[in-house]
Amino acid sequence: MIESFDLKFSKYILFLSLLGLASACSLTKNLQEGEYVVYESDIEGVEKASEEEIAGLIQQEPNFRIPVFNFSPGVTIYRFGKSFFDSVAVSEKRVEIEKELKQIEQQLDSIPGDRKLQKKSDKLNTKIENLKEKEEYGNGFMRTGNPVTVLDSSLLESTNRNISAYLQNNGFFDSRSSFEVETKGKKAYVTYSIVENTPYRVDSVYTRTDNEDIQIILNQNKSKSNLAKGKIYAQNDIIAERNQVEELLKNNGFYMFSKSYLEYNVYQDTAKKNVQIEQIIRKPTFAEQHEIYTIENINFRINPPSDGFSDGRVSGQYDGINFNFYRDRYSEKILASRILFDKNDRYSRNKVIESQRQLSNLDLFRFVNISFDTLGTSLTANIFTQPAQKYQLTNQLGLSVTEQLPGPFFSTSLRNRNFFRAGEILEFNFRAGLEGVASATNQGVYQSQELGVSASIIYPRFLIPFVPNTLKKYGKYNPNTRTQIGYNYTNRPEYTRKGLNGLLAYTWATTNQRQQFTINLADINYIRTPNITDDFLDVLQNLANQGNNLIWSFLPSFVSSVSGQSVINFNRYGDWKRRPSSLLRLFVESGGTSLNLFNVPSNNNENLQFANFQWLKFQADFRRYYPVDQKQTFAYRLNFGIAQPYGVSAGILPYEKYFFAGGGTSIRAWQARRLGPGSSVPTIGDGGRYDYNFEQPSEMIIESMLEYRRKLYGYFDMALFIDVGNSWMIGVDASRPGADFRFDRFYKEFAVGSGIGLRMDFDFLIIRLDLATKAIDPSQPEGERWVLDNINFRRPFGLRGQTVLNFGIGYPF
Repeated sequence: MIESFDLKFSKYILFLSLLGLASACSLTKNLQEGEYVVYESDIEGVEKASEEEIAGLIQQEPNFRIPVFNFSPGVTIYRFGKSFFDSVAVSEKRVEIEKELKQIEQQLDSIPGDRKLQKKSDKLNTKIENLKEKEEYGNGFMRTGNPVTVLDSSLLESTNRNISAYLQNNGFFDSRSSFEVETKGKKAYVTYSIVENTPYRVDSVYTRTDNEDIQIILNQNKSKSNLAKGKIYAQNDIIAERNQVEELLKNNGFYMFSKSYLEYNVYQDTAKKNVQIEQIIRKPTFAEQHEIYTIENINFRINPPSDGFSDGRVSGQYDGINFNFYRDRYSEKILASRILFDKNDRYSRNKVIESQRQLSNLDLFRFVNISFDTLGTSLTANIFTQPAQKYQLTNQLGLSVTEQLPGPFFSTSLRNRNFFRAGEILEFNFRAGLEGVASATNQGVYQSQELGVSASIIYPRFLIPFVPNTLKKYGKYNPNTRTQIGYNYTNRPEYTRKGLNGLLAYTWATTNQRQQFTINLADINYIRTPNITDDFLDVLQNLANQGNNLIWSFLPSFVSSVSGQSVINFNRYGDWKRRPSSLLRLFVESGGTSLNLFNVPSNNNENLQFANFQWLKFQADFRRYYPVDQKQTFAYRLNFGIAQPYGVSAGILPYEKYFFAGGGTSIRAWQARRLGPGSSVPTIGDGGRYDYNFEQPSEMIIESMLEYRRKLYGYFDMALFIDVGNSWMIGVDASRPGADFRFDRFYKEFAVGSGIGLRMDFDFLIIRLDLATKAIDPSQPEGERWVLDNINFRRPFGLRGQTVLNFGIGYPF
């Protein structure tokens, strides 16, 4: 009875505390007489126009606030910063530093080039810029939060004018817009009313030009026009069409053409509610008509790094290109393969830009400039470059976040450019650090010691096969061949693992960068596990006694594979701009294929000392990003993978080739690598139902993740998410009953986790905190898998381990 009274009393205290906080941080607090806070802003009457775009024109948006309570976190942070912000002191400090800077500049006038003075001058300039920003926007708290939106009638009228202009520019010529303000206490409710009326549609588009060549090109590309018959008129379509016509003509030889020669007239038919668009191509002032230009000569000049090398010039010609080097250190064949236009070709701006990009991708030059000289309708292309540094040393010291645990790392790389004088790059890499990993036993998440050393040579071409003319044919795809040899060392509490690896890989991409391809023609590894703790060895032996021979994965082994990967990027996924985009990654691998040619003993032989593996693996990862408006976004991910051992593997994969479910980039309500497989019941430790002792390797994985992301204020964003998925074994695993994939029950074995996330987006860095709770647990008996009801007022996070906090860098997908 006393316990029940205490519980009720604590509820009242919590309620009163929240009520007090809400009243102290009220939006209407400290408003002057006649001032109102913009509490709500609505738009009415929008049917065919874009309500999202109209909403973006509103200049006074209500502050974000927590539902039910009249409370805005952004305003609270702003007020907190303003409470101790002294603008006068900031201004006085800026004046003092400006005086100090003036003295330093006077000293620099008498002692020009003094490094200490210059360094001090740069620091003072930076301080002044920071203080000016502080004067204008306030301190860090004020810039992170936002002030109360106080009603301003001039801004409302400006918004209404912008809405009216938007409707006129988007075909609603007969539209009307107005606004109304209703006040209740100190709160203002603004309503923008729109009467669209019938929008005007495009009836016809016709072009007036005397140039037959231009008319032919436009007719051939008419289907790609932005001005389609029957479409609602939009001024942005005319702007897009103007840019598209300019691009089209410049890619078909019209070097001197520009969009300034394009004129558009729009004629309205008020009876039929349509428009006729006239596109006029004006004649140039310097000629009778627009001419087609052809490339007569191509000159490629590599300037010396300094004037001291100007006497060592070498000239030559290859494939119609005139080369001029300051020394004979470059391959004309490689450079010519990256130039996508030829002698006597029509001028094409796209080919020029792509050639510049391909030459820059070689990483041999500080810059690449392409200019043209004209003589009549003939062009001379001049390509100017300057060598980059022969040797480049790069050091990195940072923090990586893996499996929710941060760890420092140090890496360094040394590059030797143009190693064999044919564009090759010799690269040495070293990396050491502590990385967060999930323990294979019951030791939780900890930091392991990682060390890696590698040496590689990157060739700007395909080494094999040696087929004539492939260099020129495939140069536009930025082909590269990487040969690499490396050594890896991993020290975990359960074991120490060492490996030697060799790699022969091909990479290339389409000219629009939409598709990227990688083929690992040979990925060869020799792996040893010289030290295994007694506890971990006992775990492996117990599994072997139950028929699970995972212990073979820790024997000395020779692991080789051939693999291929394709990454298809639709609409620049990863830019996180206001456009839908998606990414598809396909991966396929065949391991131990060469063992089919030899008589190699199977892993299930007695007294096995050296393991061999054969397997097939496939994975498909699809990601979609869909912005709803400037503040809201939906994103989802679908991931499927399957790996099947065969032949001498005797049912076991190399440990690194297994799939693992759970963790910060997987099903976030489960600890890393602890979910599944199937409905098998994991070994539980002393910490309760969700204290899973062992990570769970599997041969198949299905995952889906859905996120709703919303901007809050300043650097802060929030997310609501739900994760669904699990992992399975392909065949029966006697040590884990229920782990095998079965069509008649797999759909009942999906784990479901949901939660809320807080993200701090600093543009260059995204810090992520995701709080995820188990909702459906497939390891429980059927009928008892819904576990969300474990959450209540006394246990807001459910049972111990049911809710997991994930810390990460960047988005989960």
